[in-house]
Amino acid sequence: MRRLIESTLVSLDGVTGAPEQWASFDAEDAALSLEHLGNYDAFVMGRVTYERFYANFGGTAGDPYIDRINAMPKYVASRSLTETSWNATLLGPDPSGAIARLKDQPGKDLIKYGTSRFDATLVRDRLIDEFRFWIRPVVAGSGQRLFEDVDTAGLHLELTEVHRLANGSVILTCVPGYRGR
Repeated sequence: MRRLIESTLVSLDGVTGAPEQWASFDAEDAALSLEHLGNYDAFVMGRVTYERFYANFGGTAGDPYIDRINAMPKYVASRSLTETSWNATLLGPDPSGAIARLKDQPGKDLIKYGTSRFDATLVRDRLIDEFRFWIRPVVAGSGQRLFEDVDTAGLHLELTEVHRLANGSVILTCVPGYRGR
């Protein structure tokens, strides 16, 4: 059974939105990101992430990381899109059911980048198996916050790993325990 891993860039003040404005990648970050990407078969994305990634990476080639992203299948949750391109498939009217079916298939894990409104559904339906928070030693000041607009009342995170990078960033790996309901 595959797992759904959510990997999110986070500033010290909890901002996750617009990381291109405050999170830079050095050689260690890039190598680790590419290494992690090899553990996944496909992306799960909300519409906004899909559109941003497609705009930034869809027409780009020649970088191993971007080439891998471009080649991977993408599963997109959206209430407004009616079609996709870039090796993407819409999850349909029941994204939770579609993701549960994807997780039941054989293969490598699924990856989702960033927290978004889609997390309200994923957390509610207990579909995220692991969170990786790439915490950057910067203060972004403003922007979308980690778990903004997500009901986390029944979510308990257990820290299972800490990885420190030379640039002062840390990657916290947490496994969710879902209580209640």
